[in-house]
Amino acid sequence: MFNFVVHLYKTNNMNTILLILTLLVGGRINNIYDYTLKTIDGKEVKLSKFKGKKILVVNTASKCGYTPQYEELEKLHKQYGKNLVIIGFPAGNFGRQELATNSAIKEFCTANYGVTFLMSEKVSVKGEDINPLFKYLTETQNADFTGEIKWNFEKFLINEKGQLVHRFRSKVTPLSAEITQNLK
Repeated sequence: MFNFVVHLYKTNNMNTILLILTLLVGGRINNIYDYTLKTIDGKEVKLSKFKGKKILVVNTASKCGYTPQYEELEKLHKQYGKNLVIIGFPAGNFGRQELATNSAIKEFCTANYGVTFLMSEKVSVKGEDINPLFKYLTETQNADFTGEIKWNFEKFLINEKGQLVHRFRSKVTPLSAEITQNLK
């Protein structure tokens, strides 16, 4: 076990190390604030920074039929940005519909959709290499459903206390009443 933790440390996978150590000492992760993300620009951001705000987590892709949802995500960000943090997590898990590099993803999102909301580095949202945050989000009980992400642009709504409260499939658009009624 020690060698495994050392390997994770050397590969700079601190979220996984923290998750393993928490589980080893009998702790349970109760909210999203226990996680850190790396932005598309390579900076680390602790999600605890967003305490007191709602968070909408979205797994995104640049070459998907749902990609135009970036436009609505940006509108949502501008309309509710004072009390809502939107975080896009680019992922290539579904038909490799995401660009290869973080810089290409950032350029695409900015040039085509004027994205100014927070974007993570490219991650995996399912499978053996699933990002620990998405493992938590897909397994945590909420008012809707649990389980694997089925496609790009699934959405997870976190309340001001860092708890997952709603989950939406790809077809639910960011400005739909299903989402906006939970932002007031």
